[in-house]
Amino acid sequence: MPRAWHPSPFLRASAALHLAGTAGIALQPGLWPWVAGALVADHALLAAAGLWPRSRLLGPNLRRLPPERAARGEVALTFDDGPDPDATPGVLEILSRAGCRASFFCVGRRAQRHPGLVADMAAAGHGVENHTHRHLKRFSLLGPRGVAREVDGAQAALTALAGRPPSYVRAPAGLRNLCLEPVLARRGLRLASWTRRGFDSLHGDAMAVAGRLLRRAAAGDILVLHDGGGARDGRGRPVVLEALPRVLDGLSRAGLRPVPLPPAD
Repeated sequence: MPRAWHPSPFLRASAALHLAGTAGIALQPGLWPWVAGALVADHALLAAAGLWPRSRLLGPNLRRLPPERAARGEVALTFDDGPDPDATPGVLEILSRAGCRASFFCVGRRAQRHPGLVADMAAAGHGVENHTHRHLKRFSLLGPRGVAREVDGAQAALTALAGRPPSYVRAPAGLRNLCLEPVLARRGLRLASWTRRGFDSLHGDAMAVAGRLLRRAAAGDILVLHDGGGARDGRGRPVVLEALPRVLDGLSRAGLRPVPLPPAD
């Protein structure tokens, strides 16, 4: 269901600056160096906002669970970049043993290569969400049509495989530009980032990965691990398979309950 797109105050201010600059040059052409400098600075700020995954300057961004969920001691456990036959089955087994559910941000093409893993996620009650179709490193450089193709490709693939449409989108590495929010609004989707991440895509030390997520962990947090493309431990296994039990144990001792992301409004 589409939702209204309202430019953020930051984007409205940017648009106003462009209009004022154009009017200023029309009235006083000699102002162009000052106007050009202001516009360059504005575009740098726009780019920086897209390179800050938790930023809300470009539009709504779910960084924490709603207050009512936090009041119940819930934390959202999310996994990126799968499905991957090396890691996803083990992650699903660990979650099943612990009686926990999570949200999996799946890459469309990877899901098409491993449809059974997506079906397993859905059958176990986990959320299956949209992590774009190809997980392009240049996603934040795409224009509106390119962004729409990436979102729509994954949305179609994951809906067919999971039996229900994803509600959330997470940009590759969280990096995006101002084209994303209008695309999501027209499709009734929501952007989700995180409160804290374990950096298990970069580091193979399971204790350090778990420590990053558990240090200062609080009710309402959204946590990120990777069931695809993650680092490996000293034995060559995906580090998430050793880190996840540590995370679940630490959350339990802190009185926190892992859950999937809530249904989007």
